[in-house]
Amino acid sequence: MVDIQVKNLTKFFVIGENLLEGLSFEIQEGECVAILGRNGCGKTTLFNILTGQMDYDDGEVYVNPNKRLGLISQIPKFPQGYTVEDVLRSAYADLMKVKRKMELLEGEMARGATAEQLREYDALANRFQSGGGYGMDVDVDKICNGLGITAEQRTQEFSSLSGGEKTRVNLARLLLEKTDILLLDEPTNHLDLNSVEWLEQYINAFKGTVLAISHDRYFIDQVADRVIEISEGHAEFYSGNYSFYMDEKQARFDLQLKQYEQEQAKLKQLGYTVERMKGWGINNRTLYRRAMSIQHRMERIRKTEKPKKERTMKASFGEKDFSGDVVFKMKNVSKAFGERVLFSDVNLNVEGGERIALLGDNGTGKTTFIRCLLGDEDCQGKIQFGPTVKWGYLPQIIHFAHPERSLYDTMLYEKNCTPQVARDRLGAFLFQGEDVFKTVGNLSGGEQSRLRLCMLMDEKINLLILDEPTNHLDIASREWVEAAIEEFEGVLLFVSHDRYFIEKFAERIWLLEDGHIRDFPCGYQKYRSILEHEAAAKPTAAAAPKPKKERPKGGTKDTEKLVRRLEREIEKQEKAIADLDGKIEAASADYQELTRLLEEKETAEMTLMELMEQWEAAQE
Repeated sequence: MVDIQVKNLTKFFVIGENLLEGLSFEIQEGECVAILGRNGCGKTTLFNILTGQMDYDDGEVYVNPNKRLGLISQIPKFPQGYTVEDVLRSAYADLMKVKRKMELLEGEMARGATAEQLREYDALANRFQSGGGYGMDVDVDKICNGLGITAEQRTQEFSSLSGGEKTRVNLARLLLEKTDILLLDEPTNHLDLNSVEWLEQYINAFKGTVLAISHDRYFIDQVADRVIEISEGHAEFYSGNYSFYMDEKQARFDLQLKQYEQEQAKLKQLGYTVERMKGWGINNRTLYRRAMSIQHRMERIRKTEKPKKERTMKASFGEKDFSGDVVFKMKNVSKAFGERVLFSDVNLNVEGGERIALLGDNGTGKTTFIRCLLGDEDCQGKIQFGPTVKWGYLPQIIHFAHPERSLYDTMLYEKNCTPQVARDRLGAFLFQGEDVFKTVGNLSGGEQSRLRLCMLMDEKINLLILDEPTNHLDIASREWVEAAIEEFEGVLLFVSHDRYFIEKFAERIWLLEDGHIRDFPCGYQKYRSILEHEAAAKPTAAAAPKPKKERPKGGTKDTEKLVRRLEREIEKQEKAIADLDGKIEAASADYQELTRLLEEKETAEMTLMELMEQWEAAQE
């Protein structure tokens, strides 16, 4: 069954310049499809058209009218004073109305219930149950734990949250609405690694249809069944995940280039023949007619368009020579805000040539750690740099002292270079033509990162520190940044949630967790393997010993004794499960404790099933 169908879709904002031109594709029920393309190619516009937020100029758009559709990029406005919990519960608006009606009826029936009231209450209760009303609390806790929305945050006013936090809460609300078709616009932005992995598991288990715009290559590899790339207003189709898309795209480029080169060689040869025959045919009409026939044949040959290679940045870091062994040392370094300790007793040594990823959940203090290292934030302990170390820093939030200046003027004033050098450096980072006269304040987040990186690469450094360098960048821009970093031979220290980037560069990993930094002298895959091994080796809740299936030795008295004993054990086990339910509800905001308690409950329920089987056997 087709859930989404787009035929010859055209959309323009400036007459004569179509953003989408003749775009056509189909999405089948249950598919997970990734939408790729450069920033500004029309991906978000397409989503707005699918949801009816935006009109289009030509073509046909069909979205299954029997399915609920949800879009994550739009954050709805909520009434003043709405808490995060209120926003999450708004996913159950219809069920909450049913619950209020039930409560009103309960109050009326307390004074004496009529047959009509009982029938109405029964119908409401069935509707509440079938809609998942009795599982609301568990579902909300489960999704909040998965996306890292804490119990404390759930009490905050929604309007007080940052843009990233609002996006995360809105994603949770959308998942709770149990929509049939999910449109996800950059869903992994503002999520830490644990939350992204949880979202991947959720999408892979989701029975509905998913259409996702994403620049997270690792995420696309994990969830996408196929890829649609939007380029110059048209759609290109790839029947696999990101890795398949990359291989297939290169294969198509190579094939098209080969066909183009063969056609050009053939046309060149025929052209040479035509010219010679025309020369000979001045006094020979037969040769002249043959020459014209070949020329017509040349015109009929199908011309393959020459494939275009994407423009690439040609830039590298200006490197400063490093002498000595130690780049920097940290001894007993600690940082706290009031009673909240971000990290303590950090002792680390960094030597030349190392590539280090600093990982950890959102809010653990990774950016603060870097600010302490660079002296922008006070901390306890000792930090010592080598005498020849010069660092360059790309922060997560880019700030320019003069956002009113153009890119060109920014380079001239801040880098104190000549007009030609400014043009050349900006051109190397794909700021060309009239682009260099854009105002810095009007650039997108990705363009600002690119400009700051352009300025940073001019400096001679041997320690490069990056805080979320791939945020806001499309895939092509991420690859440009990676190409520049690959050439850098100094020390690299970076914070990132982009697993593709981490896997490519990290040779050592620092994990900031529970106020301490754990040092893993290995790459990302081995680091993941170590964590998985540790999780598997953790002592789980002591599993109750599996009760032996007893058989009565004979006689009615022995049988009755066994039945009574089993009934007592069953009663105890049921009470233990009820106690665990209470603990699970209390631990709803603690992801690790909740996981442990759920495992313990599962073991207890299996024990109860065994006891029930024995009781049935004894009864027989």
